[in-house]
Amino acid sequence: MAEETLDVEAQTNGAEPKRKSLSPEAARTLTTTTKSVPQMQAISSRWLLRVLPWVQVSGGAYRVNRRRTYTVGDGRVTFTNTGAEVRVIPQELRELPMLRSYEDLEALTALADKFTQKEFSAGATIVEAGGPADQVLLIAHGRVERLRPGRYGDDNVLEVLADGDHYGSQTVLESDDRWDSTLRAATDTIVLSLSQKDFEQLVERYEALGAHIESIRGLLRQPTNRTGEASIELASGHDGEPVLPGTYADYEVAPREYQLSVAQSVLRIHSRVADLFNDPMNQTEQQLRLTIEALRERQEYEMVNNRDFGLLHNAELKQRIITRSGPPTPDDLDELLSRRRATKFMFAHPRTIAAFGRECNKRGLYPGNADLLDSAVPAWRGVPLLPCNKIPIGEDGTTSIIAMRVGEEDQGVIGLHQTGIPDEYQPSLNVRFMGISEDAIISYLVSAYYSIAVLVPDALGILENVEVRR
Repeated sequence: MAEETLDVEAQTNGAEPKRKSLSPEAARTLTTTTKSVPQMQAISSRWLLRVLPWVQVSGGAYRVNRRRTYTVGDGRVTFTNTGAEVRVIPQELRELPMLRSYEDLEALTALADKFTQKEFSAGATIVEAGGPADQVLLIAHGRVERLRPGRYGDDNVLEVLADGDHYGSQTVLESDDRWDSTLRAATDTIVLSLSQKDFEQLVERYEALGAHIESIRGLLRQPTNRTGEASIELASGHDGEPVLPGTYADYEVAPREYQLSVAQSVLRIHSRVADLFNDPMNQTEQQLRLTIEALRERQEYEMVNNRDFGLLHNAELKQRIITRSGPPTPDDLDELLSRRRATKFMFAHPRTIAAFGRECNKRGLYPGNADLLDSAVPAWRGVPLLPCNKIPIGEDGTTSIIAMRVGEEDQGVIGLHQTGIPDEYQPSLNVRFMGISEDAIISYLVSAYYSIAVLVPDALGILENVEVRR
């Protein structure tokens, strides 16, 4: 009775009561714990690396041979502004097809000075179909719809132009031609215009510019197929004994070569750690595993964003389209899919996929799923829409969606690597011992070799200016 009274008094006074059994804290001193391997939040699904077909590049470089093309290159123009005054950067005029590879800065500056700034409010007509095509138009800011009358009286939207796009760059090379479509401002728009008269005066003033323009005219006169490749002359539907055309398939003289890129890091481990602290997990193996995960994440990032070979910077301008209204709608994805045959995969940031789901919900549509590598993934029109958090979202809340055809057999997009390299740890990734320093630190060089190639331009397409915050 006295002991019970003491226990009650101890509890009342806040003192710890006398234990009747061994505490868990004391018991744990005689036990071991079950441990997980080190976890890493930055690991993503890396679908791009998983679904790309990889091609062995034994010599460290991959050459993409194509038929010769006479289509003059295309590009986007960059501008500068002082207050409300907008001016095109002279060197950026080389993005126009007629000035591709022209390098005379004096003539380019004179051309840039001849562009005049025009502003249009939303809904205003910039040029009218059938009117004289006597100017080059640069879209400095805003969105412009290119329209053509439909059979039933309404206007069909052929494409949407935005910042940096241009229109009518070849009209100044010809006389008395007409606009084949109407340009209408979808938002408040700033346009820079160069008249044919000013252009012709500068061509007469600068002899080198005139020679360059004449060579471009000759290039445009070459017979080509619908994709701009040098024509292969054929005869069909004839009878009797006509003289058949002679022909050959011409090749590009300077095809592009993709060099294998590399992502590297030096892993350092103290010899004491590597020798003693290996039960139940090997410290060197765990350090190496996490380092390789980080390298693979960087590899996928470079394959999307690298300015030399990354997907976002290697899509042809004709394969880049802009959303009709901002958010990614089913109409936009249909347009993206229609630009190529046999689209195999689409890639988008997870937030973009969520935005697409919202647009489908507004229309009462339910995107399907596709089975891919034992996983159910979102799909549209049967094409998997795979998450890729390496596709950036800009400060203005816009991003891109990538669509591609893959494989050498389909003239698509392929991954490049080299297996069988010295000290290979994974395909095209090696771990090389670098020695032990005087501080007893062991060093390993971890290297991943990779690249990505687009075999033909229409294998890769991008939906740009996709808004995900609306």
